[in-house]
Amino acid sequence: MAVRRRLTPVRKGCVAAAALVVAVAGALTAPAAATPGTDRDHRGTRAALAAAVRGGVPGVTAHARDRHGPWSGAAGVGDLRRGTPRGAHDRFRAASVTKTFVATVLLQLEAEGRLDLDDTVGAWLPGVIEGNGHNGDRISVRQLLNHTSGIHDYSEDPDVRRRLTTPEFFAHRHRTWRPAALVALATRHAPDFAPGRGWAYSNTNYVVAGMVIEKVTGRSYADEIRDRVITPLRLRATSVPGTTPTLPRPSSRAYSKLSGAAGSRTYDVTELNPSVAGAAGELISDAADLNRFYAALLRGELLPPEQLAAMKRTVLARGKEGAGGRYGLGLLRLELPCGTVLWGHGGGIHGSLSLSLATADGGHALTFNFNGDRAGGQDRILAAEFCGA
Repeated sequence: MAVRRRLTPVRKGCVAAAALVVAVAGALTAPAAATPGTDRDHRGTRAALAAAVRGGVPGVTAHARDRHGPWSGAAGVGDLRRGTPRGAHDRFRAASVTKTFVATVLLQLEAEGRLDLDDTVGAWLPGVIEGNGHNGDRISVRQLLNHTSGIHDYSEDPDVRRRLTTPEFFAHRHRTWRPAALVALATRHAPDFAPGRGWAYSNTNYVVAGMVIEKVTGRSYADEIRDRVITPLRLRATSVPGTTPTLPRPSSRAYSKLSGAAGSRTYDVTELNPSVAGAAGELISDAADLNRFYAALLRGELLPPEQLAAMKRTVLARGKEGAGGRYGLGLLRLELPCGTVLWGHGGGIHGSLSLSLATADGGHALTFNFNGDRAGGQDRILAAEFCGA
C-alpha cells in the first residue's frame, strides 16, 4: 500500500469529518496490499502510529479488537508543555462520529413507527429550512442522513470559518451556538444542489436531524443517544457534553495550527464550547467505546435488519469531501486494496482527528485519534491493522 508521509491540511470546517475521508482516500486508490496476516501483537499498527507521530502528529491513541481480543496503544505526546505521553485510554472529541449515533436514533424511531425516513423535514420542522432556494418540504429525513439534501454547510460560511479557524477562535471558543442559529447561517446561502440531485457533506444536515429527534420525542437528541445507545452498551467514556467546554479525564491536550501553515505556531485549543458542532459532532468518547459501538451496530444489536440494511444502503460520495467513497445513513463505507470492506465514520474538530472503522460483521474494529488537526498516516494505520501490510 502506498504511504503518504507528508502532513495533509484538513478541510477547515468546524466539524470537518470529511477531511478524514479525503485522508483515507489514498487507501482506496493505492496499489494492492499484502494478504491479511495474524498480527496478534499489532506490531504493524504500533509502527504505523509511531510513523504518524514522526510525520508531525503530536500524539495518537488507538484501540483495536479482533479474534485475539482487545488491544490498546498510543504514541507521541499528550501535553506539549509538560512533555507527558499520549494515553492509551484517552478520551477525546469524536466530532462527526456523532453522526452515526444520531442516525441510529432516527432509525430506531422509524422501526418504532414514530416517523418515516421519507417524511419531509418540513412536515416535522415547518418553516425551519427556507430561504435562498432552500425548501424543507422538498427534503426528506433520509436525505439529511446521507447528505443528499443540498442544504449548505454552515461551517463553510465565511464568518463562521473566520471565527473558528483563525486565531479569532479564542474570542468565540466559549460561545453557545443554538441549532436554529446554525441553520440560519446555512440558509443565508443558496443550496448546493436540488434535493436528491447530488452529494455534499454538510454538518447542517445533522443539526437538523437532531432537531427532528427532539420534535418526534419531545426530548433532546443528547438524552435519546444516552438512553438508547450509551447506557445500553455501557459506553462509560462516552458523553454528549452540550455546552461544557472541558474534556473529562483521562485526556490529552488538543492542538491546532488554526489557519496557519504546517510550520506556523501551534495553539492549545482543548477548551471549546461544542455547541458549535451540536448533533453534527459534539460527542466525547474513547477508542474502546467507539469500537464497542460500531461492533454492536454492525452485529444488529441496535437496529432491526430492515433499518440496518437501510443504513448500509450507500450513495456515491462525490466531490472533494467524499473522494469517490460511499456513504450510507451516517455510515461511511471503505474498501481497502486488500479487499477488506470497512464501515464506520471519521471526525474532525479543533485539535482532534478520529477514525473509527469495523468489518461488516463487527468482528474486527479499529479506532484511533490524533490530538492535532493536520492529517497524515491514516492509510498506513489502516493497512497495518486490516491488511497486514
